Amino acid sequence: MNEQIKERILALLDQHRIMTIATLRPDGWPQATTVGYVSEGLTLYFLCGLDSQKANNLARDDRVSLTIDHDTSDLMAITGLSMAAHAQPVTDRTEAEKVLRMLPLKYPDQISLPMPMPSPEEVRIFRVTPIVISVLDYSKGFGHTDLFTC
Repeated sequence: MNEQIKERILALLDQHRIMTIATLRPDGWPQATTVGYVSEGLTLYFLCGLDSQKANNLARDDRVSLTIDHDTSDLMAITGLSMAAHAQPVTDRTEAEKVLRMLPLKYPDQISLPMPMPSPEEVRIFRVTPIVISVLDYSKGFGHTDLFTC
C-alpha cells in the first residue's frame, strides 16, 4: 500500500466516529450493527455489551466486514471505506484502558458523558485488524474503488 493511499485511509478513519460492522450469526446469516469506533493507525477498536449478540458471534467466528462512510447530497462526492477484518477481544488491561480513554476524544463537542465511562470489566472491547481495505471514491468515477491487501 503506497503512502498516499494509506494517508487517505487514515484521514477517512479520523473523520468518522461510527461504522457498520457485520458479524456471523450461528445460522450463518450476517448481522450488521452500527457501533462507535476509535482507531490507531489501521487498527480499529469498538465496544459492546458483555453478552451482546456481536460478542457471542465473535466468540465463534472472528471474521467481520465493516463500512465507514457518511451521507452526502452529491452522488459524485460519495467516499468511504469497507474492510474485511478479524476482530479479537482485547484482554490486556493497559490496552483496554487506552481504548476507553481514546473514545471520548472522538466527541470533542461533548462537554460531559451522560454516564461514567465503563471499566474494562463492564464491556467487551474488540481490536479490529483489517485484511482487505476497499477505498470508495466516486470523485474518481461512478463506483470507483481501490482495493488493498494488508
